[in-house]
Amino acid sequence: MLADLMDIMKEIHISGITNWAPGLADDEAAWQGWLNGDVQIEQIKESPKLEYTDPLFRRRLSQITKMTVHVVHSLLEKTNISKETKLVFISLRGEIEREFTINKGIIEDGMILPAGFSLSVFNTPVSFATLAFGLKGGYSVLYPSKNNFSEAFKAAVAPILAGTEKEIILIYADELVPELYGDKRPEENIPLAFACVVSAEKKDSCITLDDFSDVGKSPSEFLRFLLK
Repeated sequence: MLADLMDIMKEIHISGITNWAPGLADDEAAWQGWLNGDVQIEQIKESPKLEYTDPLFRRRLSQITKMTVHVVHSLLEKTNISKETKLVFISLRGEIEREFTINKGIIEDGMILPAGFSLSVFNTPVSFATLAFGLKGGYSVLYPSKNNFSEAFKAAVAPILAGTEKEIILIYADELVPELYGDKRPEENIPLAFACVVSAEKKDSCITLDDFSDVGKSPSEFLRFLLK
């Protein structure tokens, strides 16, 4: 089914792009430097401050969840997207630092603390974004096959190509992989999040996509395409 949709791909339109990464934050000049190759995303655990949320709400959130909440907030501020719009969240690693802590606890203590487990599941980032802003459209979460971002993107936009959704909010986020993973850490180990509206109808200041070759295999490659 998905392959058939790809063969008859119609135009889709991308707008409302928002992004955040350590060292670049919301600075447009810094992001332009990243596009030019003059600035790099820092491999640190810095997170958005989320000052527009309640302190108790944000107190225990991880880097990936804070970044996700922030890019969704920025998108809602930037666009007039309905809060009934469906969200699709893509991540290569999810809450990997919390997962490491849980695995460490199982090995060393033979137990899992419920509070830690509840914040470690793959849908944690997008679920907290929906809670923060009262989003009611529901969400899906996708893990890219063989770490190929373009495969998850194709699955995310399939409802638009099939005509079952007019638009979606697409979100990608991954946090820094802890040093304790050693040589198992991915080559592109950068904390990064972005969000955008993908729709069947053309909008003002949108990017039109009619060929998946522009998506790229890595999230940063796709973001470069969007920002250029």
